[in-house]
Amino acid sequence: MTRTDQRVLLEMPDYWTPEQALAVFELIDDLRERILLRYEEKIRDALRDECTPSPPSKPSCDPSSATDF
Repeated sequence: MTRTDQRVLLEMPDYWTPEQALAVFELIDDLRERILLRYEEKIRDALRDECTPSPPSKPSCDPSSATDF
């Protein structure tokens, strides 16, 4: 599963006061920091795996699978 499969669309309210928006921002920032403290190595490994290109597939040697063009 890729990261894009795990994303959730969130609608942002347009009625928050600047203070409310700042409180949410600080909460998310604190949550991010705590997650990194606990899972940083695993997160880095997962990101590295996502960014590593897959090796190209080898062509089949089975003549019955050949397609005529």
